[in-house]
Amino acid sequence: MTWALVVNPMASRVSDESVARVEAVLPHPVRTLRTVRPGEATEIARELEGSVEAIVAFGGDGTFNEVLNGVRDQTPLGFVPGGGTSVLPRALGLPREAEAAAARIAAGSTRRISLGRVDGRRFGFNAGVGLDAELVRAVDLLGRAPDGRRPGDRAFAGAAARLVLGRQGRFEPVLEVEGLGRAAFALVANCSPYTYLGRLGLRVAREASFDCGLDLVAPVRLTPWSLPRFALAAYRGAGDRGVRRAHDLDRLVVRCDVPLPLQVDGEDLGDVGGAVFEAERNAVTVLV
Repeated sequence: MTWALVVNPMASRVSDESVARVEAVLPHPVRTLRTVRPGEATEIARELEGSVEAIVAFGGDGTFNEVLNGVRDQTPLGFVPGGGTSVLPRALGLPREAEAAAARIAAGSTRRISLGRVDGRRFGFNAGVGLDAELVRAVDLLGRAPDGRRPGDRAFAGAAARLVLGRQGRFEPVLEVEGLGRAAFALVANCSPYTYLGRLGLRVAREASFDCGLDLVAPVRLTPWSLPRFALAAYRGAGDRGVRRAHDLDRLVVRCDVPLPLQVDGEDLGDVGGAVFEAERNAVTVLV
């Protein structure tokens, strides 16, 4: 039975040569489909599900998210890192190198994982309201390189520094987490690490797992004095004073004082007045 390879040719580390190397190590026959516009990977996955042995996505986290939102649970999924960060496959334990990850996927080992969902949109590794979503938007505003590729980790670090400096290191409560109280922003994790900076995994919610529900990390207030402490605690996955935390949640409701940015798996979903996060336990089968 055919394996399908869904490729985003605009991803940072995808080229004709890397696609050929990935095709060579996957079980044959391989049917390769290249996307040409945002959202197309969702449509392709929806059409392929149930008619192929496996669906393998080769691109960045946006491509992986699109595939997750195009399937139900009929076909195993594989994720080959081709983006600048590629959090999902790395969090699943796959190598950073595309060919090595594809070879591991080709071996056929599977596991079940849970997903998150916010206002109907699935996510694989994280979502957030406020600060991290603002950062995603700031990087998107930098635009793309002439070849269509997104900015890399250095651009993210620079955008984060500008965002913090623009607020003078101060983040006041602007939202309410139902049942927990006020917070400056809300980070929702489906696994650990929450994200990566180069090879460095940022373990914002160390207990978060693909085998559990959702985890929440929501600082009540950050100042120029408490911000470095929170950043260090987030890097280590340690507890910190003045931070609301919750583990293995089935449902989480956030209400914003004013519309705030929302992101899922590094994709900007626009401003929202609130959001309902839900765990979709044991949702899909993935190749690892």
